[in-house]
Amino acid sequence: MHFALTEDQRAIRDAARDFLASATSAEGRAAALESAEGWDAGLWRALGAELGFAGLMVPEAQGGSGLGPVEMALVLEALGETLSVVPLFESAVVSVAAVLAAGDVDQAAALLPGLASGERIATPAWPREGEPLPLLAGGALTGAVRYVPFAQAANLFILACDNGQGLSLVALPSDAPGVTVARQINLDPTRPLSTVTLEGVAVAPEWILGGSADASGSLRTCQARAAGLLAAELTGVAAHSLASTVDYAQQRVQFGRPIGSFQAVKHALADMMVQVEAARSASLYAAAALDLNGPEALEAASIAKAWCGDAANHCAGQAIQLHGGIGFTWEHPAHLYFKRARASSAWFGSPARHREIVAGLMGLDAMTPEPA
Repeated sequence: MHFALTEDQRAIRDAARDFLASATSAEGRAAALESAEGWDAGLWRALGAELGFAGLMVPEAQGGSGLGPVEMALVLEALGETLSVVPLFESAVVSVAAVLAAGDVDQAAALLPGLASGERIATPAWPREGEPLPLLAGGALTGAVRYVPFAQAANLFILACDNGQGLSLVALPSDAPGVTVARQINLDPTRPLSTVTLEGVAVAPEWILGGSADASGSLRTCQARAAGLLAAELTGVAAHSLASTVDYAQQRVQFGRPIGSFQAVKHALADMMVQVEAARSASLYAAAALDLNGPEALEAASIAKAWCGDAANHCAGQAIQLHGGIGFTWEHPAHLYFKRARASSAWFGSPARHREIVAGLMGLDAMTPEPA
C-alpha cells in the first residue's frame, strides 16, 4: 500500500493541532476536570458545530463530512497530544461506527445527524471482558455496565446486552426511566468513567439496532475499528511526551550544561523518537487499511494498537523520568499522559492481546514448539 497524506488531509491535521493546542491549556483542563460536569462542554461545541470533527465519519446523506478513518486518526492524534476532555472518540468514532455497522437505514437517519452536529453525544456501554451483559427480557433491560466513558456527558448509550438468544446493541437514551449514572474513581481523570445501572428499563423496538438480528459480528467490527483508531490517540500521547521532554532537556541546566547534551539523555530521547515515528506509521497504516476495509484491516488495526500502546507507555514513562523531580509532581501534566497511556493501551485489548490476534491471523497460534 502506497500511502501519503493529501492536501486536504494535511489541512485537517493542521487545523486540529492548531485549534486544540490553542483551546486546551493545563489550567483549562484542570478547570474542566474539577467542574461539576467533569468535561469541557464548550470545547465540545466548538469541535462539533464549528469545526465539524464530530461528523467526520458520518456519511454526507446523514449530515456528516463523509470522510474516513484516516482523517479521524489525524484529529485523534492531536487530541492525544492535548488530552482535551471531550468525548470525541466515544461519540464520533465508536458510536458512529456502531450505528453504521448494526443500524438499519431508518435508525441511521434518526441517529447520525445529531451525532454529526455534536448535539447528540453517544458513548459505548459495553461490559469489559469477563463481565456479564445486561439482560434484555420482556422488552426491559436489567443489569449494570461499569467503566462507561463520559457517561455523565452522554444523552445516548450504545449498549450491548444479552437478549436471551444472542447479543443486541441498543441505542438507549440516557434519560430513559430506570437508568442511573454513578461516577467512578478511575486511573485516567481525563477520560471519566461511570457505572450505568439499568432497573427494568423499557426498550422501544426502534432502539434495538438492526432489530432482532444478532449483533455480535457488528460489535466485533466496531471493536476492531475502535482499537485501530485508538492507536492514533496513543500516538499523540507518545508524541507529546517526546516533545515536552525535548523542550525540558534543552532548558534544564545541570553541571553548567543543558541535560539534553548528556549522552544518556540523548539516547533516551532518540529511543523515544523511534517509538513515536514507528507508532505514527502504524496508526496511519491501520487507518488507511480500515478505510479500504480489505483483508488487511483487522491485522493492521491489531498491529497498530499493540505497537502504539507500548510506545505510549514507554514514552510517557520516560517523560516522567527525564523531567526529574518535577515530573513526579501533581502540578506537572506528565502524570496525566502516563495515566492516559496506561488506561488507553488496555482499552479494546491490551498490546499483548493484540499480538495474540496477529499471531492467530498468521497461523502461529496452531504451532507447537519442537521437542527438545
